[in-house]
Amino acid sequence: MKILICEDNQMALRTMSVVLEREGYDPVTVSDGNRAIEELRKNDFDLAIVDIHMPYHSGLEVIRFLRTELRKQTPVLIVSAFSDPQMQRQAGEMKVSGYITKPFDPDDLLRKIRAAVAVV
Repeated sequence: MKILICEDNQMALRTMSVVLEREGYDPVTVSDGNRAIEELRKNDFDLAIVDIHMPYHSGLEVIRFLRTELRKQTPVLIVSAFSDPQMQRQAGEMKVSGYITKPFDPDDLLRKIRAAVAVV
C-alpha cells in the first residue's frame, strides 16, 4: 500500500516513515505543501497523511487540491500538534478520515491507517 506522508517536522516524518516501512507499507515522504501537490499529481496513493501546518501550502490546501483539482477521494489522515475546532470542521467538510495528534503513538497511527483504508 502506497502512502504519502506530508510532514515538515523531520523527526515526525522519519518516525512515521519507519513505522510504516516496518509494517510493510510503501511510504513516500515530502516536507512541504508544494512537494505534496507534485507527488499527488504524479502518483496515485492509497492514503495520505497530511500535517495541517506546512510551508508553502497548508494541509487543508493540499487536501482541497486532492479533492477538487484531482477529484480523488483518497483517504486522508490529518496530523496536528493541537486541536482546532475550525480546522476540524473544514477538514470534515473535505471528508477527512481521521486525526493524529502529535506527539503520536505508533500503535494509534497504525490503527487509524487501518481504519481509514478499511472504509474505502
